[in-house]
Amino acid sequence: MSDLYLIYGGTGGLGGAIARRLAGSGAALHLVARDEGRLSALAGDLGGRYTVGDVTEAGTAERVMADVGDQPLKGLVYAVGTINLKPLGRLTDEDFLGDFTVNALGAARAIRAAVAHLAKGEGTSSVLLFSTVAARQGFAAHASIAAAKGAVNGLVLSLAAELAPKIRVNAIAPSLTETPLAAPMTANEPMRKAIAGLHALPRLGAPDDVAGLAEVLLTDAGSWITGQIIGVDGGRSTLRTKG
Repeated sequence: MSDLYLIYGGTGGLGGAIARRLAGSGAALHLVARDEGRLSALAGDLGGRYTVGDVTEAGTAERVMADVGDQPLKGLVYAVGTINLKPLGRLTDEDFLGDFTVNALGAARAIRAAVAHLAKGEGTSSVLLFSTVAARQGFAAHASIAAAKGAVNGLVLSLAAELAPKIRVNAIAPSLTETPLAAPMTANEPMRKAIAGLHALPRLGAPDDVAGLAEVLLTDAGSWITGQIIGVDGGRSTLRTKG
């Protein structure tokens, strides 16, 4: 039987790239997203199953696991996020709570519901979450999203310790990547070029940049990696090559 992976945000730029990469290696998939049309089409292309669901709604994770059934999970990917960029004076309580719910609470709910399935297979299984370069390096107008992703970082470390040795937990922390979620920023050519130039490797990220590392972390190739938040960011979190 093929290894089964559950991917929240399966139709998104990162989730979709990871789904295609895993399917290409023969894995079985169960995808979760809100848009049934896109979800059905992608699941059909990849030979997977799916559940239509909104991570902001309580009970979604339990409903997903009911659809998964009794099969053990080799991995869980939570590729759901927000890019909410506003200065502090324009951020409302609802902004902070919304970003936290989507990025951190949704991830915790998904993992909590899936723990028994992740623990029942042979060998180790893997959880992959998503942080951001902005949780490591301070950027203006990123207070809400950086706070939410900082919570994700804490979740990775806590759960990697709690769920070891059976379940590994890691996160990828990208810089700006060309996905539909980032389109408001990447569609502006001057802004795009300016942001690309801030990286030691002067371009924006591509979904496949992330999917390559994701495949390692989710499979036995990464069987001795846990509790890590790894930058796929063109060097932006650690390197300054100008000035």
